[in-house]
Amino acid sequence: MAVAAALVLGGAVLVGVGMARDSDGFAGVLPLASDHSGAAPSSPAAPSPTGPSPEELRKQQRAKQVKQLDAALKKYAAGAPEFSVAVLDRKTGERYSYRGAERYETASVVKVQVLACLLLTAQDGDRDLSSNELALAKRMIRASDNDATTALFGRLGRYRGLTACNKRLGLTQTKVSSAWGLTKTTVDDQVKLLNELVDVKGPLDAGSRELAFELMSTVRSDQDWGVPAVAGKGEEFTVKNGWLPRSTEGGRWIINSVGRVTGDDTDVSIAVLSHGNGSMGSGIKLVEKVAKLTRQHLRY
Repeated sequence: MAVAAALVLGGAVLVGVGMARDSDGFAGVLPLASDHSGAAPSSPAAPSPTGPSPEELRKQQRAKQVKQLDAALKKYAAGAPEFSVAVLDRKTGERYSYRGAERYETASVVKVQVLACLLLTAQDGDRDLSSNELALAKRMIRASDNDATTALFGRLGRYRGLTACNKRLGLTQTKVSSAWGLTKTTVDDQVKLLNELVDVKGPLDAGSRELAFELMSTVRSDQDWGVPAVAGKGEEFTVKNGWLPRSTEGGRWIINSVGRVTGDDTDVSIAVLSHGNGSMGSGIKLVEKVAKLTRQHLRY
């Protein structure tokens, strides 16, 4: 600490001095007040900059990840059939979508909507699914059985009933078709639907959410492609896939995959929709490649 003394005598100012050590340990004399020379007093040191907050750093990192993923998907899309992808991270609340508002025919991923609406209908009647409804739901989701889906679609009031139900699920970009597999939807709507299947504040009660998870996490082994390719060791997945060769597209394939990947540090919903694939196999490779790119760049 520097100690200064000033003495006023007959209007003259006697300037005291203080002793201080510099960084080398040298003791020097520091002026503590201006003298009669009229020199201005030295300015106080400016405060040190604080730098970006952790939240600002996170936003910067996220923006960089999104930019890199956009570039990677755009590069891949240049040589691939048309696709869209969306990711909702429930851990962070962050959403990502690439061509998120583009509509695609659902093929069998519409069966997730049918399941959700079936569960809501049972809730409205304050009842569990009947044994017949449960058997049909199991076949529809686990084996992607079309006859079971048609039966449930009819019980729900066909496209009018499903359309009314979709409003309750917040699906604003999905147009239900009387031919259920030709329903059109977007990846943004699909991740919204996946979130409704697990959201404790959503329209589905605990029993309905548990059943949806049970069915979508136990699909037949020949149908666990697509979203499951993203899951790491020790992580769980749910999935529903859709595949359909379209006569209106020269027999080229619709290949879609929607589902969730969950673990200790992971809880994401993923939807990949595509069409114009040359074969089912090449379409599966496309949706898995796209899904993996989202994990590589978003690092969830």
